[in-house]
Amino acid sequence: MTAAPDLLDDAAGLAAGDPAGMLPAIASSAAQVREAAVLAAEAGVATLAADGRPRAVVVCGMGGSGIAGDVLAAVAGPGCPVPVLTHRGYGLPAWVGPVDLVVAVSCSGATEETLSALEEAVRRGCRLLVVGRDGSPLEQLGRRGRAVVVPVTQGRQPRASVWALSTPLVVAAHALGLLAAPAEAVEEAAVVLEQVADRCRIDADAVVNPAKRLALDLDGRLPVLWGTSPLAGTAAYRFACQLNENAQRPATWGVLPEANHNQVVAFDRPSATAAPDDADDFFRDRGQDVDREAGMSLVLLRDSEEHPQVALRAEVSAELGRERDLTVVQLRAEGASSFARLASLIGVTDWASAYLALLQGTDPTPVDAITALKQRITPR
Repeated sequence: MTAAPDLLDDAAGLAAGDPAGMLPAIASSAAQVREAAVLAAEAGVATLAADGRPRAVVVCGMGGSGIAGDVLAAVAGPGCPVPVLTHRGYGLPAWVGPVDLVVAVSCSGATEETLSALEEAVRRGCRLLVVGRDGSPLEQLGRRGRAVVVPVTQGRQPRASVWALSTPLVVAAHALGLLAAPAEAVEEAAVVLEQVADRCRIDADAVVNPAKRLALDLDGRLPVLWGTSPLAGTAAYRFACQLNENAQRPATWGVLPEANHNQVVAFDRPSATAAPDDADDFFRDRGQDVDREAGMSLVLLRDSEEHPQVALRAEVSAELGRERDLTVVQLRAEGASSFARLASLIGVTDWASAYLALLQGTDPTPVDAITALKQRITPR
């Protein structure tokens, strides 16, 4: 570790390091679920069922908005009677047509790739659901295509709006008979997120705060994030993205059992906390150099519904990691419904990504590299 736990127990200091309020935004997760469920019902997502079950659901979105499609697929699970695809890019796959439901999700309502996909969906006469800011280009285009439109009412960052963006999709899919998420399951997810927020709150000491402890376990190390089911794998992917954006840290993610067939080999990576003996030799073999990270942290996101062999693989992976001096952390999903289980994993890891940023002295909100990139590609 490169920083003392005391830094995470200074609530005033943490708040000062988070001027744009990423932590309060994460703390709003339960409220997002409840508000979005109401907004979805008021928008009439249940009317989507009038035309019967779609052939497929294609969710179009980018970055923090695109995760809504992954959440939907995770909650629906392998029992979903139709395929659910998250499309991240321009246009649409050639096979998408009027018998498919296209869902366009954009927190700002102005994401160019999502607008491109929605425009193509309108042209093809697809069934449409739009989740985005009121008065935005996305909403206006959706209205032209007779879409059901669910507004996003708050001004949070897209990555801090995951539940505002994804809950309408879950509610709509329940109405379509694609998954089981009655009002009780939606409320369970909100309650789980409330409980996570209480345990992870800014004034909870690091010794009892799971998100702060996880941030300390990741500090100065390369995060390796594995889920033990497709649902937990979605949480692992989300965690990697949150570490990229909030903490400006690289991270790798995977899902068991597949990660045991490739990523596990990286456990044997040489560990070097000091420069090699021949560091001053210009002609040395730099292929033997390793980065200056102290090592790796393996985070196993454990689902309560795991294949027995996957559960065994998770335990053996943890053993192998410890034998090779990796920091190993296991987080277990909570809740009965798939929506609640996913919420419990994403909830803790969202908090942890922000705490890791603050532990490093990084403001978790700005994304300067994304802003610079957009400025260079926007036509003048």
